[in-house]
Amino acid sequence: MLTAIVSVLTGTSWGSAGTIGVAFMGVAIEMDANLALVAGAVVSGAYFGDKLSPLSDTTNLSSAVCGVDLYEHVYNQLWTTGSSAILASIFYFIMGQVGAKNNIVVPETINILTGTLDNMFKWNILLLIPLAIVLIGSITKKPTIPVMLLASLIALINAAVFQRADLKSIVEVTLNGFNVGMVGMSEENVAPELIRLLHRGGMMSMMNTLLIAVCAISFAGTMTVTGSLDVVISKMLEKINSTFKLVASTIATCLIITGVTSNGQVSILMPGEAFKEAYLKMGLHPKVLSRTLEDSVTCTECLIPWTAAGAYMASTLGVATLNYLPYAILNYSGMIFALVWAFTGIGITKINKNS
Repeated sequence: MLTAIVSVLTGTSWGSAGTIGVAFMGVAIEMDANLALVAGAVVSGAYFGDKLSPLSDTTNLSSAVCGVDLYEHVYNQLWTTGSSAILASIFYFIMGQVGAKNNIVVPETINILTGTLDNMFKWNILLLIPLAIVLIGSITKKPTIPVMLLASLIALINAAVFQRADLKSIVEVTLNGFNVGMVGMSEENVAPELIRLLHRGGMMSMMNTLLIAVCAISFAGTMTVTGSLDVVISKMLEKINSTFKLVASTIATCLIITGVTSNGQVSILMPGEAFKEAYLKMGLHPKVLSRTLEDSVTCTECLIPWTAAGAYMASTLGVATLNYLPYAILNYSGMIFALVWAFTGIGITKINKNS
C-alpha cells in the first residue's frame, strides 16, 4: 500500500520501489520472510500507483497516443487495475496470515531513512497542499496542465517559505532536480536508497524519454506513410471479428514489441498508433485501447529480465526478476482481466454521441 501511495504522488514506480521497497526488503530479511513474495508485493504496489498517477510518464503517454483525456484514461483503468489490486490484496493478505510471526521488528534502515529526511527538511502540514491539489484535480477531472502548474507553483513557494530555498536553488531544482548538496549534506553520508528517491533529475531527466518518444513516433510515421504498417496490421486483423480477439491481439503485439525493443515507451507508441483505427472501426472507445496498452506494457515491462525496468527491480530489491514474477500478481493479472472484460463486454466502452 505504501509503495502504491508513493507511486501515485510521485508518478514513478522506480522511485517508490527503490526507496520504500528496499526498506521493506530489510524488514523481510530480519523477519526471515519469503523475499520473492515481498518483492512481488512491492512491485505490484509500485505499478498500481504508477498506473493511476496523473504524473506518470507512461500514463500520460498512453492517453496521449490514443487521444484520450488523461483523467478519463486513469479512471477507466480501474476496470483492470482495480480488479487486479483486489485480487493481489487478497493473495497478499492470505500469504501474510500464513507466514505471520510475532517477532516483528523495525530494521535500522527505516530509522536511518526517516532520520536523514528529518535533518534535510522542515516538515509542515502545508507541504501537503501540492499533493492535495493533484488529488483533488484528479478526482474532479480538472484540466491536467493547469493542475500540474498550480501544484508546482505552490511547491516552489513552499520551498522558499519553509525550506528557505533561494531563487537560484529553486530554478536549479526545477531544471536539474533536487540534490542533497543543496541542504549541506554529502552524498557519501546519505543512504543510497534515499539518493535514488530524491535525485530525480528535474525536467532535464525527461529528455531521454522525450527523445525516445520522438524517434518512436517518427518510426511509426514512416511505416504509416510507406504503407508497411497498414500491411502488417491488415494481415493481423483479417480474422479479428470480436472485441476479445482485438484486445488479445493488442496484448500479444505489445508483449512481443516490449520483449524485442526492451522499451516501454516504444511498446506503447507503436501498437497505439497501429491499432487506433481498428478500435474505431469496431466501435470501441479509444480509452479501451489506452487501457490495454498499459495492462500489457507498463505493468509487464518489469517482468522481463532484460528490460531496464526488470533489471532495475531485480538489482534494487535483490531478487531475480523470474523469482518475484509469480508473486507480482497485479502486473500480469491486468491482462487476464482485460481479456475477461473484453469477452463479457463488461467495462468496454462503445463509441456514442456522448463519448
